[in-house]
Amino acid sequence: MMPAARESLLDAAYTALARRPWSAVRMVDVAAVAGVSRQTLYNEFGSKEGLARALVRREADSYLSGVERALAAHADPRDRLAAAAEWTASAARDNALVRAMLTGCWSERLPTPTLSAVPSSSAVPAQRRADGPLPSPSDFVGLVRDRAVAAVAVPGMAKADVMELARACELVARLSLSCVAAPPGEGVAELVRHALPRPLR
Repeated sequence: MMPAARESLLDAAYTALARRPWSAVRMVDVAAVAGVSRQTLYNEFGSKEGLARALVRREADSYLSGVERALAAHADPRDRLAAAAEWTASAARDNALVRAMLTGCWSERLPTPTLSAVPSSSAVPAQRRADGPLPSPSDFVGLVRDRAVAAVAVPGMAKADVMELARACELVARLSLSCVAAPPGEGVAELVRHALPRPLR
């Protein structure tokens, strides 16, 4: 199957999930909305659980791509980290799956795939990846921290400075997740700027 067809199936599943609980989402309806047969849907994802894992994997990847875009959108390190925090808060606000992944709180409306890898016999590479381990909230902290360090560190930085920067980036990642769980009264970006050490190397 073409990647575009897989995406249209995932889009159909995501739209269905926005309208009704995952337990009420039917594979036949997802296939019909995407304009393919139910058998094609099963060939691509294997099962409804496989579809759920693929949907969660796609939303995780999309969230992390957004983090990278936010980090790249500014020159100043503090602005980069503040933008990544702002993106985290807005992505979680707008996407129930992202919010669940970042907090570990899966409502009964959502699919609840196990985070550990599941046996995969799929011939579809994208599905084999989806059947692999899914990120936990603490995994996201590390993934965001590492992306932030890569975006902010400068060539030739002393090892001690890189370690200090990594601590600051982890602080931002953890602060961002706390803002998802308990939204602050002030803006997320301002909160992050106040929390960061000065100067941020």
